[in-house]
Amino acid sequence: MRLEAVNKRYGALVVTHDVSLAVERGEIAGILGPNGAGKTTLFNLVAGTAKPDVGRIFFDDEDITGAAVSERCRKGIARSFQIPHPFGGMTVFENVLVGSTFGGSDHDPLARTADVLRLTQLDRKANALAGTLTLLERKRLEMARALSTDPKLLLLDEIAGGLTDQECQSLLAAIRDIHASGVTIVWIEHVVHALLSVARRLVVMNFGRVIADGEPAAVLANPEVKAVYMGEDVHV
Repeated sequence: MRLEAVNKRYGALVVTHDVSLAVERGEIAGILGPNGAGKTTLFNLVAGTAKPDVGRIFFDDEDITGAAVSERCRKGIARSFQIPHPFGGMTVFENVLVGSTFGGSDHDPLARTADVLRLTQLDRKANALAGTLTLLERKRLEMARALSTDPKLLLLDEIAGGLTDQECQSLLAAIRDIHASGVTIVWIEHVVHALLSVARRLVVMNFGRVIADGEPAAVLANPEVKAVYMGEDVHV
């Protein structure tokens, strides 16, 4: 994924300002920033639910700036949302089957669904109604629905929010397994310790700009990052 000088504004509010960012195949990168920094808008731009006013977006060296959400999904871009909204009256299996059937996978939909449920540790909940799941299980289902489309790039938006430490550790194991399966991951998160346990690169945004990008320890030692986000020393 590559963004070149991407700008997005809503009226007088500039949400992303000259954002240039590249993510290589196989990376697992984290995005930090205070509320309103432009992080989720960045995901919207990559996934296609928002269009940049200026700038271009590339995926696998193809310009996808004007591509529809469905086209980007079939090319291998999938995302989760901060608040899971599964089809509550359908089973976990049926929720995942939707993505396996209509996403970008060339695999048999039933086989793909079964594989994704195992990968996200939801296979024992396959026949449960999605509306009966715990928060942790809904978070897993949110990832599973995205993975069902067989993505090359998975965008995770605050997937650890609201979880206990124990639940968070359980979710981290699934994220590591997903990454090990060959999926590139970009993860927005406010639960910093969770992000640092898996990310090998951090990008920090503030007021729509990228203010730091690099190895986690160096980024967290950046004085501007401390001032606008951390507020204190963070030991990695």
